[in-house]
Amino acid sequence: MATTSPAAAAAATAAVTTTRKLTGYDFYRRVLKSAKHIVAPMVDQSEHTWRLLSARYGSHMAYTPMLHARLFSENAEYRSEFFSTSEEDRPLIAQFCANDPETLLRAAKLIEDQCDAVDINLGCPQGIAKRGHYGSFLMEEWDLIYKLVNVLHENLAVPVTCKIRVYPEVEKTVEYAKMLEKAGCQLLTVHGRLREQKGHNTGMADWSKIKAVKEAVSIPVFANGNILYYEDIQKCIDATGVDGVMSAEGNLYNPAIFGNIHPPVWQMAEEYLALCRQYPTPPSMVRGHLFKIFRSCINDYPDQRDQLAKAVKMDQFESVTAQLRAVLEPIAQASSWDVTVPSSEIPNDANGYKKLPSWVCQPYMRDPMEVAAKQAQDAVAEPREDDAVLTPEEREAKLAEEAQRREELVKARQERKLAKRKRKEVQKEREAVTKKTSGRGVSCTKCFNISSIKCAQGLCKNCCSETLKQNAIGLHARGITIDAMKDQAVVEDLQVECPAHGKGWKLMVPYSAAQPDATAMPAEAAPAEPAQA
Repeated sequence: MATTSPAAAAAATAAVTTTRKLTGYDFYRRVLKSAKHIVAPMVDQSEHTWRLLSARYGSHMAYTPMLHARLFSENAEYRSEFFSTSEEDRPLIAQFCANDPETLLRAAKLIEDQCDAVDINLGCPQGIAKRGHYGSFLMEEWDLIYKLVNVLHENLAVPVTCKIRVYPEVEKTVEYAKMLEKAGCQLLTVHGRLREQKGHNTGMADWSKIKAVKEAVSIPVFANGNILYYEDIQKCIDATGVDGVMSAEGNLYNPAIFGNIHPPVWQMAEEYLALCRQYPTPPSMVRGHLFKIFRSCINDYPDQRDQLAKAVKMDQFESVTAQLRAVLEPIAQASSWDVTVPSSEIPNDANGYKKLPSWVCQPYMRDPMEVAAKQAQDAVAEPREDDAVLTPEEREAKLAEEAQRREELVKARQERKLAKRKRKEVQKEREAVTKKTSGRGVSCTKCFNISSIKCAQGLCKNCCSETLKQNAIGLHARGITIDAMKDQAVVEDLQVECPAHGKGWKLMVPYSAAQPDATAMPAEAAPAEPAQA
């Protein structure tokens, strides 16, 4: 991040205050250029490179990912990693989450000369927001919210904006919006879902509540929710009267959503990676974007999916993209699908969805069970284009194979979730023991007892002794004599002696000190793989 002298910074702030501290519709028209297509603030996903890619395909402005005000104000590394911009990255609104007015102001001051406004996240419904006490979990604390908005309105050189969720009652939602306007909010984004609507319970956004807010306030209003395709933007504007429409998931799965097209997945991936070469981007963000771009087809290519999951370098990301292009492009060339056809001209089915080939960017839909059942029925009743040459028996076999594959994917997903949950439980238990025993030593790497300081393997007495014994037994079973193990701590990369817990071959049963050269296999030493430390 570039540095400037205090005098220059003060002059810049003064200049911004006089030229850019606009309000309401003056701010919206002169600074935001009357933007109608907006890229939403998305944690780790609306970063600099993604904003630039979206701008190529019709977005008029964008928000940064949600930034943690306290971390941003205290940690230069956090600022460097999670915020960057450039001249072409405008208009830009930087979003913060916070629950302390002074901390929020300190953070916003660090960024006010690099963005066009500062937004307060009052809508995040995730568990991390509940634990951190910010986002939608401030909705019951109107006094605090008023102070958060007002302190920025009174002290920043740029306007303050807010992003909210709605209440179950439209009247309360309207009063909430009016309070924010009174506090100094100059633009309001309304996500038409409740705080409880998230994940598999996302459901539909309520545009009627967004319309009620728009009619009740005098500042510009953006709508968020229910945007799957390009034509949904105008539908939302017509239904609510808002000034602009924000897209989050729709933009992530099709960065060209505002361009009214469904481009090939490899095209979007290649353009994004080229931008990442120009503007270095954390691998975790790159990986996340590529998984979403390729979501419609990646599960059909498990090798490339696994490579992408493990990729950490640009060369690896580019290799996976090239491999997928190599298999998908011939399919696209053999297809009659025309990618130049505007999205708005592609008809929707009875459920309101477009039937798109798997190799183009398309939205991710969480279907209700009855919709999913209807789609499965349609899949059986209506043959796909590439099924036309199949016999009824071949088509039935293919459908059965696809059903089995879907079942396997669901099972694999459940197993991954279970494994992840178990890992978290073990980690929590280990952390609890470490915290409980802090000051008394380090936990054993195999159990939760305290390890011996002098142990070569970082184990407690019981675990180390058992490991040494099993290693010695296994080596002996493979023809290595006790004499060969003497005076050696490690034999064939296996630990057989520890300065804290003794010698593994002495722990063998029935070992006799009077017969150290005994070559007979111990009674309990059945041939087995040696235990690894």
